[in-house]
Amino acid sequence: MKTITLDSLDDLPEAAQAVIDALDGRTVVAFRGEMGAGKTTLISAILECLGSGDAVTSPTFALINQYDTADGRPVYHFDFYRIDRIEEAYDFGYEEYFYSGNLCLVEWPEKIEELLPADTMNVRIRVNGPTQRTVEID
Repeated sequence: MKTITLDSLDDLPEAAQAVIDALDGRTVVAFRGEMGAGKTTLISAILECLGSGDAVTSPTFALINQYDTADGRPVYHFDFYRIDRIEEAYDFGYEEYFYSGNLCLVEWPEKIEELLPADTMNVRIRVNGPTQRTVEID
């Protein structure tokens, strides 16, 4: 496990690159943390590191957003906060995304825990103060 302490938003690129470096062939990343911890902000920094010029927003109502990296590969960003039943993930065909070989960044994975692949990478974000966060990558 790698632990990084972020004192400000200026430290985000380091954390984003650490997530990318830790992938080691995995393509599904579960972001865990309380509301407002900075999950979407970290995902935005990861996409920036991957060369995406897209504006990253939380797909809270759409459930999924697609972004493209500098080399044209799609990255899927999920937010399961608003789902009430796991069947909703089946309804939009989550498996086509999770097993596509493309990077899938998942917020609120607790809502669909049983659907996550066995090799899902976990990123935990802990709020330490108004601007300080601890990011654990495993």
